[in-house]
Formats: sequence, C-alpha cells, structure tokens
Amino acid sequence: MDYTLAMYKSPDYEELAFALLLEHLVTIGYPPEILAYKYDPTFPTRGLVFDALYGNLLKVDSHGNLLVCAHGFRFLKGAEILHYYPNKFIQRDDMKRFHILNTLFNLTEAHLYACLVDFFTNCSRYVNCDTGYKHGNLFMSFRSMFQDVREAMDHVHLSGCLKEKTLENLEKYVVKDPRVPLLLSRMKEVGKVFLATNSDYTYTDAIMSYLFDFSNEVKADVPRRPWRSYFDLIVVDTRKPLFFAEGTVLRQVDTDTGKLRIGTYTGPLQHCAVYSGGSSDVVCDLLGVKGKDILYMGDHIFGDILKSKKRQGWRTFLVVPELARELQVWTEKSELFEELRSLDLFLAELYQHLDSGSSERPDISSIKRRIQKVTHEMDMCYGKMGSLFRCGSRQTLFANQLMRYADLYAASFINFLYYPFSYLFRAPPVLMAHESTVEHSHRDSGDASTALPPWLAQHGDPHPQVPQDSSEEEEDDGEA
Repeated sequence: MDYTLAMYKSPDYEELAFALLLEHLVTIGYPPEILAYKYDPTFPTRGLVFDALYGNLLKVDSHGNLLVCAHGFRFLKGAEILHYYPNKFIQRDDMKRFHILNTLFNLTEAHLYACLVDFFTNCSRYVNCDTGYKHGNLFMSFRSMFQDVREAMDHVHLSGCLKEKTLENLEKYVVKDPRVPLLLSRMKEVGKVFLATNSDYTYTDAIMSYLFDFSNEVKADVPRRPWRSYFDLIVVDTRKPLFFAEGTVLRQVDTDTGKLRIGTYTGPLQHCAVYSGGSSDVVCDLLGVKGKDILYMGDHIFGDILKSKKRQGWRTFLVVPELARELQVWTEKSELFEELRSLDLFLAELYQHLDSGSSERPDISSIKRRIQKVTHEMDMCYGKMGSLFRCGSRQTLFANQLMRYADLYAASFINFLYYPFSYLFRAPPVLMAHESTVEHSHRDSGDASTALPPWLAQHGDPHPQVPQDSSEEEEDDGEA
C-alpha cells in the first residue's frame, strides 16, 4: 500500500517525518539546537550507504567502489577519501558497519545523518575524532548515532505519531488519483487482486477509504463502493520481509472494531475478509495460484522485490517514483551524456594503433579531468547526491539491484492503464562486451528497424521499463 497504491506527497511527507525524528532525538538527550535543521529534498537520494564507523554517507556501485563520499554536508575528494577508504572501495557484506538506505522512508534518515554529523563537527563543545565525538568524559560514536536514529525511526512508525499526523491532513500528505480505482476495477475483472501491507488495519482502512472515495465527484445515483470490494484478498500486519519467509500466524481481522480474532485462521478465502500476518505461501494457497502466476508490485527493493522473487519466484514490479524526475533530467541534459560518450571514444582512439610493443604512453590526464567535470555536471542536474541510477557512465548499487530483481519498473503502477492485460513485456536485446566488437552487415534496413519499442511510447507518464537481466537468480546482497 505505502508508496505503491498510496503515494505520499514529496517533500511534505518527508518534512513531517524529519521534524518528528528531530523532536524524538531531543527528548532522548540530543542538543535542542538540532531542531534548527530543515529537511532539504535536494540533498538525499535513495541507495546511499551509511558508514557507521566513520559517519560518512556513501554512493557506491554494485561492486562496492566509491562514487560519492560525504561527511555531513561536506563532500570529500582525493586524499580525504583515501584516508578513510585506501582503495576507494568498501566491503558491502560487512553489514554491521555499512547500512544501505534503499527505501523512500530512508530519505529522511539519510538527511538526518548528514545533519547530525554537520552539527557535531562544527559545534565547539565537541572534539572531533575519526569514529565519533568527545565531550568531556563522554564519547559518542557514529555507530551509537546510527542506532539512535534507527530507534527514533522505529519510534516514529511504531508509536503511531507519523500516522496520526498523516491522517490529520490527508490532502496535504497523500496523493489522490481517480485512476487508482479505475485500474483496480479493470484488474479485478480479468484476474485476482490482493493487497499485502505492513500497516495495521486501522491505518490501512483510513488511507484506502480516502483513496477510493470519490462520492463527491460522481453522479449521486452511482452507489459508493467500499474499497475492500476491489480486492480478493487483503492482508495487513505482514511484517515483510518476514512475510516472504516463515511468516507469522494468520488471523482474521474484525473490520468493525479493527481487533484481531483469536486463533489461527484455517478456513477458505472469504470474500472481502481481512487477514493479519500470514506468509506468501498462505497467499498462494488462499488464491489457488503458483508463484509465477503472481505479479507483485511494491516500492521496497529488498522487502518487496528481492525477497518475493528469490523466495517465491513471483513476477515483480518495482515502483520508482523518482523515475519521472530522472527521465526529465536525462532528456533535458542528454548533451552531457553524449559528451561523456565522445570522451570515452576519444580515449579509445588514442590507443587504437598501439600494442604491447609500443613505448609511447599517451597523456590522458586532461581527458580524465574532463570526464570528471562532465560527470559532476551531470550529477548536479539531479541533486546534491546525484542520480539514483548512475554516476556518469557508471551504474549505482540501486540500479544494479533493480536490473537483477525487478521484472518491470516504472514511476507508478498506474502506467498499466496504458497496456492491455494480455501484453507481453520483453527485455530489449543488449550485446555483451565481446559481441559488441563484431560488426554485422544488415541486409534489411526498412522502417521496421527504426520503430520505437512500446515501452518508449508516450502516454503522459514514464512507462514500465523491462530490465535486461531481471530473471537472473543470484545470492543475496544482504539487507538493502
């Protein structure tokens, strides 16, 4: 539901969560001066890694090579980076030290780490150390700071204060789109539709009632349809990613009171019934389907996409709201990427006529500097931490995980409105490195070869993209 059916308005929603996090940190002893910080939507991006040893926010590629490094709001370069990371590389499997911030809820968390590091670094009461700060006889490590922020985030969600503030002003924080009930009603006509959310029933009912209530905008003689009627199965309190493993006890929800009924539910699927807990196996059993019969849509690359594909073999659709902005910048600043490609070609031409017997050593320092300059210009077009998907010509960790585990991805699941439900999505063929070195002569050069593939068709929104290697099954990268 969250960030898939219910899209939260940015940056209003992040600003709300950020303010609540700061207030909680002050209540547990952090200096009240931190309340002066405001959420800056241009700073964080998803997929950043927080180094709990040195307090740095890192942007890395799929192998752990550093792309961007920031200490607070100060971006490190050259020797400063080498001081912390001698090989400009991190061991991503060290999950006690490196924590990946991959969800949309993590945006406020990432910005908060930068704010805290910025505050303590510049506060005269604290002495800066490599792994934290000293104040008299007290030492506060970056690891303890990370734990405090994580606990504050848990408090904001589990205490219900974020949900309460959201429900008090739904128009400000939640996007209401009349196409949502339209698409779901069409889906329900041709297949089975289920909702699985970590939220409790009370919050789910309030959000979904808001999303599906258009009674003031339709004819009076059209009966109001309850939101539960759009689904064959509704499961709340799923505790994903545990939901895709052993799961929890399946219990039925009393929709009048919101309370759970005692005992484990073992009966058949009941129309419009709401369940709590359970597992992905239970969903398959109740709906009478197998793994690959299911297309599962979610926004969490680890808790939704990676786990559902690796544990169940479900088809996966990743919602990436940032995609609309990414495509806009990619289109408007295409000349920068073209310049980057031309620099790569120029670099290759310098070595074209040299071999292992050549004593000549081309001077490529100016080209490398130009590549760095163009890459930085591209990054700044997206935001202070650059693009979600790339740094120059190199893909980020987030982009790599998306390509590996998502069968489809788009800015919104609403994009399905523009496709028949019989549509066959296929990934476009891409040459491997050794294949790209061989030229093939094409006898047929008719108009068909220049036709745009359907996922590039324009219908007002960015449309579902088909990753190249989404069917690939690889080992877990650790919690993303």
